[in-house]
Amino acid sequence: MKFSLLTESSDLSSSPLLITLLHPENIPQQLEQYQFNQLDKWLEASQFQAKFNDLQPALQQSPRNAVLYLAGLGDTAELSASKVTKLAQTIIKTVQKKAESIVIDLSALAEDYQATFALALAQANYSFDQFKSKKVDNKLAQISFYQAASSLNSEKLALIEAISTGQSYTRNLGNTPGNVCFPEYLAEQALELANEFPDLLKVTVLTEQDMTDLGMNAFLAVSKGSDRPGRIVILEYAAQREEKPVVLVGKGVTFDTGGISLKPAATMDEMKFDMCGAATVLGVIRALCESRLPIHVVGALACAENMPSAHATRPGDIVTTLSGQTVEILNTDAEGRLVLCDTLTYIKRYDPELVIDIATLTGACVVALGKVLSGLFSPDNALAQELISAGEQSFDRVWRMPVLEDYQELLDSPFADMGNIGGPTGGAITAACFLQRYTKDYRWAHLDIAGTAWLSGAQKGATGRPVPLLMQFLANRAQG
Repeated sequence: MKFSLLTESSDLSSSPLLITLLHPENIPQQLEQYQFNQLDKWLEASQFQAKFNDLQPALQQSPRNAVLYLAGLGDTAELSASKVTKLAQTIIKTVQKKAESIVIDLSALAEDYQATFALALAQANYSFDQFKSKKVDNKLAQISFYQAASSLNSEKLALIEAISTGQSYTRNLGNTPGNVCFPEYLAEQALELANEFPDLLKVTVLTEQDMTDLGMNAFLAVSKGSDRPGRIVILEYAAQREEKPVVLVGKGVTFDTGGISLKPAATMDEMKFDMCGAATVLGVIRALCESRLPIHVVGALACAENMPSAHATRPGDIVTTLSGQTVEILNTDAEGRLVLCDTLTYIKRYDPELVIDIATLTGACVVALGKVLSGLFSPDNALAQELISAGEQSFDRVWRMPVLEDYQELLDSPFADMGNIGGPTGGAITAACFLQRYTKDYRWAHLDIAGTAWLSGAQKGATGRPVPLLMQFLANRAQG
């Protein structure tokens, strides 16, 4: 999706399809600039009152044959980011098959919501038809914005466009099936990205032999059950090399059967989304390259396939992690923390300013927060608040959950330093506590996106979250 800005001198009636956002107050006065014929008569006949999410074509004929749509914002005091997002979805659904480009007049929309609205339009315009013989008939590729006076400038629009590109890239990866998207595939995507942006990006790929040599036995305990070899992929975005990097670590389990602790068959197809943490990191790196934000970021993808086989890890097996700590693997379906713990130890060599891991880690987080908010775990109050604020700004919100010493004893094992599960209660918390044991040497936050990385049912598909959250977080740090 491409965005552009129009100036106050632009002739809005020259657009073939024009949408203007309106509040209920003084509708005729808000429409005076368009000079459409007999607008008052149409308003009287249509009873258009600019109620929220009311979208109507006003005139099929105008001085320049433009089609004007009126979009109701409703009561100003009741407007919210959720409502703005819903209106964007209604607009896209109405026009995406009718025009290649549209103009939207934002003059009536409060500045606080304009960036959210712009990104929501791009999100709603997304489609994935790579594996369909009949392609989606979606013509819309360009949206131009007009506002009489606004802080939404070309620089902000360029960042929103970059976020949209990265988020769509993440969604594409997440929606790709496991017989195509496996660990080597994600490594190839990273290498292709580096070829596209050779001045900004450096990629390193660790093979299973590299991991064996290093002693990453927790990671290998997951990947060895599959014929597809695991990979750890490091992407270094160094638009600003002299500062310590922000490190993003993504869980990339390209398909999760549960291993020997086999999952139920129902909805197991959705376990192709278990690599959405790694897909998020790739999407953020692409968005950084598109926007060229002046910040140093390292992305680490922990890519494996979790399969049952004669080589698969058994419940009760004990492994020694890269950190030297030992783990009794009580449930092979708690595999995400195993690939992450070795990766979180490995990235210490980059001397990080801070580390954020992103993972579809626990069903318990879905039970706690549903599909609305991502779970945020961090012992660092300042870092947690940065992420919460970035989530509010980007409307990609998180909710802080506890990661307290009180829960650590639930991971105790009689045979190893810890078990990889903590019992039937507080599953999202004990998973975070497990990861915390490998992050003592740097500032750290964990995002559990099991509920927000994809949708089920009729709208099944990857959401691309939390790319907007992380890009807003990085943009705030780059500007601050």
